[in-house]
Amino acid sequence: MNLDQIYAPVKSELELVETKLAEIARNDIPLLSQLLEYALLNVGKRVRPALTLLCGKFYDCDLKLLAPMAAAVEILHIGTLVHDDIIDDADMRHGKPAVYRTWGSTSALLLGDYLFSRAGSLVATTTENLRVIRRFTETLMTISAGELREGSTRFEPAGARENYFKWISDKTACLFVMASECGSVLGGCTEEQVQALKDYALNFGVAFQIIDDILDFVGDPSTLGKPVGSDLSQGAVTLPSIIYAEKYPQDTIIQRIIVERDKSLVPEALEKILAATVIDECRAISHQFHEKASESLDKLPDCDARKSLKGLVAFVIERNK
Repeated sequence: MNLDQIYAPVKSELELVETKLAEIARNDIPLLSQLLEYALLNVGKRVRPALTLLCGKFYDCDLKLLAPMAAAVEILHIGTLVHDDIIDDADMRHGKPAVYRTWGSTSALLLGDYLFSRAGSLVATTTENLRVIRRFTETLMTISAGELREGSTRFEPAGARENYFKWISDKTACLFVMASECGSVLGGCTEEQVQALKDYALNFGVAFQIIDDILDFVGDPSTLGKPVGSDLSQGAVTLPSIIYAEKYPQDTIIQRIIVERDKSLVPEALEKILAATVIDECRAISHQFHEKASESLDKLPDCDARKSLKGLVAFVIERNK
């Protein structure tokens, strides 16, 4: 299935999400409006709002609740990216300069704060559902705490894999889990079904991040929107680097890049990782999480939404850009 086919059951709902994002981007403060348009519109594949909508489509859903919820999930996600780029000193995002590169760190920081607040306000005023509101706010706390934990953790090959999976669960998968829980709760799923969709989303989110980390080594910069090796250059400890360090403990090149921040070694590290079996091993691990995600969906009614959720995780792990 391609992305258009996967999104077909929620095509009209995604259009409502785009309308809501465009509405939010219109602001009577010119600079804020400019920043919002740059960050919110015509960017990304809208995976997280699609996930929210699909998880809410198993039964009769109230679009007055579900579409704003999906928009809020995307706004929260984009807010984290704006802040991430400042923290990581990243140059590019979605094929164009990161917000802080164009407008400066202060404006970018305030934009991220605004997006978090706007997303929370949208959830609270639209859904008036205490469980959804609580879950939404808890997710932002989890993401922030995860970043602080990762930033204070020293790279040690022996424990790096465990730390990595904890980090991506907090950084990436928790947003997928929140999207699925909120969508399914607002869509009228039973508690057993809500849990099944949360299990799906957790494994989906982990698989998604592993593939994202793989593409940092093998992707096409023109489609990725950033140079190959960007994560490693920024000192991010991802699965390909971890597996290489595990397989070749006598080679300290990864540790020197991460700990000593010696970026001059990145090209050599890329060559070594690509020459080994590391990428294939990472893909095999991502497929394990894909299988777990698909199995969780077997507890849900057989319908177009379930087919699309299965197609979505399959699409993600096979993507090359």
